[in-house]
Amino acid sequence: MFPIQPKHHPLLSEAIIFFIVIIGNISYFIIRLGTVPHIPILLGIFLLVAYGIVKKIPFLELQNGLIEGARTGMGAVFLFFLIGILISSWMISGTIPVLINTGFSFIGGTWFYAIVFAITAIIGVSMGSSLTTTATIGVAFIGMGSALDASMAITAGAIVSGAFFGDKMSPLSDTTNLASTVVGVDLFDHIKHISLTTIPAFVISFIIFAILSPEETVSFQNGAAYQQALQSTGLMAWTSWLPLIALIICTLLKVPAFISIAISSLVATVFARFMNGLSWNDIWSIWFNGYTASTNFQPVNDLLTKGGVNSMLFTISLVILALGFGGLLFVTGIIPTLLTALQQKLIKIRSIIISTAATAIGVNVLIGEQYLSIMLTGETFKGIYHKANLPNKVLSRTLEDAGTVINPLVPWSVCGVFIADVLGVPVLMYLPFAFFCLLSPIITMIFSGKSFEKKRVS
Repeated sequence: MFPIQPKHHPLLSEAIIFFIVIIGNISYFIIRLGTVPHIPILLGIFLLVAYGIVKKIPFLELQNGLIEGARTGMGAVFLFFLIGILISSWMISGTIPVLINTGFSFIGGTWFYAIVFAITAIIGVSMGSSLTTTATIGVAFIGMGSALDASMAITAGAIVSGAFFGDKMSPLSDTTNLASTVVGVDLFDHIKHISLTTIPAFVISFIIFAILSPEETVSFQNGAAYQQALQSTGLMAWTSWLPLIALIICTLLKVPAFISIAISSLVATVFARFMNGLSWNDIWSIWFNGYTASTNFQPVNDLLTKGGVNSMLFTISLVILALGFGGLLFVTGIIPTLLTALQQKLIKIRSIIISTAATAIGVNVLIGEQYLSIMLTGETFKGIYHKANLPNKVLSRTLEDAGTVINPLVPWSVCGVFIADVLGVPVLMYLPFAFFCLLSPIITMIFSGKSFEKKRVS
């Protein structure tokens, strides 16, 4: 939990009522009014400061709580800066284009839904962004599905499943970095640990999509158009694989994520300079503003135009505000009071993990924001996991299994609204077929506690 001592101890009923009022306010602004989450969080901060002043908490203490809460996210903030640079450098070195091009090469045969799921997952891992993957490759696959006369609902379910597999497993993903940083787990240890539930969910989903796939083959003209446009960028070469190889080597050597990403970015930048002929001034501009593609095929332009420090500022500002908001919840005693009541009831490991998953899902449903689902749930349960002698990596895994992947299944959530718009398929239509997203929290709640229960008994 936040390293902040409460300056007030409200009654449990008061804490519950005030917490519901705050969450209700955030939910109303995000769901009903459609505002960005920054605004209701700022209003929540104002409300908490007013509450603290009424309860005679010195403003200096409230300010310290706000600052200390934000400070806990500085590790994620610096990683986000580097991720923006990594994405842009991987673009200009041809690493992401060559990964996407390779993915299209596997399209063919009769397992259409399974192939869509698998390739979207591969590209999702390379991109590190579920929404970008869905809005680019996902749109292309929807077009292919229409040509095949395939089910749009199942095609969309496969796209969403693959995109959010990539969002969970990619070291470039902001939610993956956030989940690991909020609870104090090394990024690559976190990715390794979530594979215990993510890989089974992937395999089961792939089998289901393969069974549901139509038997007829289809001409993948859209894929060919993508490949031709990718070739026309002139970015792809054999050296395009080296930044990825560098990142893999760093991962195997267990180099810290910050250093690994920095090394891979520098390798990509050097090859972009000497192999693709970009000037240093252009490179530094791309580091900050991201890469802008200019092919004759607009979908590829949309796919490759991304990255840069500037692209991460929305996420960074939200992280700072949300964690500062959480710091105020602690200093006013609202969260500590709720935690005390919760800790008295959560004793068994299974009940702790199920309660964590249920809380993450609940925040997604009530607020519709996956960052808040990860941050609020993580900060709420860290103390409980420590008391139960559960490793922090179990908490970070549960946050991803029940926080990250549930957001696209909520019709009024940020991801749900975005995906339904770009794919043209309503959330409630693709929801039953987003098998990976549905299986991840189920596998976590059913199986994740068993091994730890056995270890603790032994």
